[in-house]
Amino acid sequence: MLRGWGHDKDSTVLSRGTGTGGTDGVEHEREHSSQWATIVSIATKIGCTPETLRKWVRQTEIVTGRRGGLTSDERARIKVLERENRELRRANEILRKASAFFAQAELDRRPRR
Repeated sequence: MLRGWGHDKDSTVLSRGTGTGGTDGVEHEREHSSQWATIVSIATKIGCTPETLRKWVRQTEIVTGRRGGLTSDERARIKVLERENRELRRANEILRKASAFFAQAELDRRPRR
């Protein structure tokens, strides 16, 4: 799992592996038959698993606009908004039930004609 985009080691490894910090990644892509072969080769050299490097490459492609998807910041913002939405729905449900309860109590309190 990616420890954090702000971590210096991750940023260095990411830029080395994806070509964003130079031409390392681009040069390696020309040497291999597929992107996966390139990723495996580079991951071995920089000391991470191919899957970790693949995730970094995908995230870099998203951030740079070469691939559709959500950035880490967008994903985090959506998570916060979804949590907030759940809390508001719960609060609304509680208020709806309380309103119905008090309305019924008011009806029960009134004298019948």
